[in-house]
Amino acid sequence: MCIRDRVGEVVAEAAGEPVAAIGTDGCGAPLMAIGLVGLARAFRTFVLAEPGTAERRVADAMRAHPEYVAGTRRPDTWLMREVPGALSKMGAEAVQAVALPDGRALAFKIDDGSTRALGPVLARSLELLGVDAPVVSRIGRAPLLGGAVEVGEVRAAF
Repeated sequence: MCIRDRVGEVVAEAAGEPVAAIGTDGCGAPLMAIGLVGLARAFRTFVLAEPGTAERRVADAMRAHPEYVAGTRRPDTWLMREVPGALSKMGAEAVQAVALPDGRALAFKIDDGSTRALGPVLARSLELLGVDAPVVSRIGRAPLLGGAVEVGEVRAAF
């Protein structure tokens, strides 16, 4: 069995749904098509996996070294650094998944694929889950500029 097929099996099992298609992302890694509920379920599965399992080792490695997940200036890194036990990853076309250490998880996609609203939607979602940390405000800040002057902001309205 090739690695791509094995990754697909693991993702399907963690998501609790079949992988609809397998592609390749911009980095050359296998890209698994699953629904948003399945994506949230998969993140939850990895966070709650027993210590020592492959799933838990992946989650622990991401949380221990978030700069390898998202660089140093992105919300995923900030969230994993500042909310103990959080697992977070933004994907292509404004997909976001997060799992908290107690198993609460979320996944969403900004329909037009633009990342402009991603931070405000993520911050509001975290607020609704009861995450009370300064990083939430930082993630949610999305000023709109006009002539290099702040004239408004993007806000989540839910």
